[in-house]
Amino acid sequence: MTSTPPSIQFFAGIFEELSNVSLRRGKVSDKRIVAMTFNKLQALDGFNSFTKPSLNSLLLTDEEGEISVIPSSTRFIFGGDEGDELQRVECQFEIEQDNHWERFMRFMQRYSEANDMEYQG
Repeated sequence: MTSTPPSIQFFAGIFEELSNVSLRRGKVSDKRIVAMTFNKLQALDGFNSFTKPSLNSLLLTDEEGEISVIPSSTRFIFGGDEGDELQRVECQFEIEQDNHWERFMRFMQRYSEANDMEYQG
């Protein structure tokens, strides 16, 4: 049995590299909030986003299968001398159910191990 390497996609077949992830709880709702940061998007390089179908969600894939989440917000942060250089993309979504949270954490564990990321509490 071959294992599927963990991956993140906004567009079908374009694999993104996660730069940072922040996990917290909402002040009012007590929902779990995931904030993912991407310093670069492969989908924007060479206008790949125009040649691949949008998933209309964030697709997280690993050996357990697929997790499809709809971000509650996505921010494109620009900077540079002219203010037109993409600095990073911040994507945020909420997880309410405990079993969904546990599944997401298993994905993150696999993703972090496969990409030499470290958890800092």
